[in-house]
Amino acid sequence: MHALARNARVALLFAVASTLPAAPIIAQEAPRVRYQEIPEGAYSVVAQVRAKPGKEDMLRAATLPLIELVRGDPKNLVYFLQEDRAKPGHFVFYEVFASQADFDAHNATPYVKDWFARLPELADGGVEVLRMAVLGKPKQ
Repeated sequence: MHALARNARVALLFAVASTLPAAPIIAQEAPRVRYQEIPEGAYSVVAQVRAKPGKEDMLRAATLPLIELVRGDPKNLVYFLQEDRAKPGHFVFYEVFASQADFDAHNATPYVKDWFARLPELADGGVEVLRMAVLGKPKQ
């Protein structure tokens, strides 16, 4: 009787586990920020772009693919794309590269050039950019 109940519980747990999303697997595959690899003085960019009225969804659709593309660039150390919760269509980028040369190479990639080429149609006023230096020596 106990064995039957135990087997039923195991079968139930297996059935429930098989329906759960694969979040742990996705988390293992997600890129990680490796702070110890970010050199002092790394080249950081904070940029923002605003969609033209009525173009919010189109700018979002054009911009979202950048996340995977930039994070896949071996010269990129950190990349976040954010959207203002109060003003949909207002996007803020946070990017870190080891050097300005790495950032310039990033901006020369075809996918970045293609994205910039779409901005006159989608964005209100172009991209505002702050070029920053990352402060603080990484711990070893």
